[in-house]
Amino acid sequence: MFDDRIITLDALPFLWPYAACALAAYLIGSIPFGLVLTRLAGQGDIRTIGSGSTGATNVLRTGRKDLAALTLLLDAGKGALAVLLAHEFGGPDFVVIASVVVLVGHMFPVWLRFKGGKGIATGLGALLSIAWPVGLAGFATWFVIVLATRYVSLGSIISSLFSIIYVWYFTHDIQYVQTVAILAVLTLFAHRSNMVRLARGEESKIGEKA
Repeated sequence: MFDDRIITLDALPFLWPYAACALAAYLIGSIPFGLVLTRLAGQGDIRTIGSGSTGATNVLRTGRKDLAALTLLLDAGKGALAVLLAHEFGGPDFVVIASVVVLVGHMFPVWLRFKGGKGIATGLGALLSIAWPVGLAGFATWFVIVLATRYVSLGSIISSLFSIIYVWYFTHDIQYVQTVAILAVLTLFAHRSNMVRLARGEESKIGEKA
């Protein structure tokens, strides 16, 4: 037992970079751009309308397409930034950690009592940094589904699942496949209420009030 404790303590210097990576990714992901932008623009608290999410889709419900587009870009940017920094200062293992934790930070920001956005834009940014063809393929899938059905949530769910296939096709890297699978699970969890409404035919289409 004593020897096991020594091994654990000796391992701490090797573990702190991973912990630092996770903390940095979480803090980056937890920046609520949708809430900040709408408040600065005098639109009030975005959490009191629609789905209560801080993401771009809910920002769009304010009627400010410019704010929604900027939220989309910034949320995707923080996902990309976390992964790029992890790649620059770490390596593949750090990329995996950053990809997952930046999404967790976006969905569950400590500053907002762990209620944030649903992670599609942030996940897209992470995917683009992992392998840009995967991100583009995922975005194209989302766009086609939303264009055909006008359901943002359906496009998000389907594109997340298909991204698992895309990352295998473009990279053949099992570690990245597992990472994208975790991202997809997180996305499905965030959209669990949307899936119920889709099944009941009660989900709001883009352009409609939630």
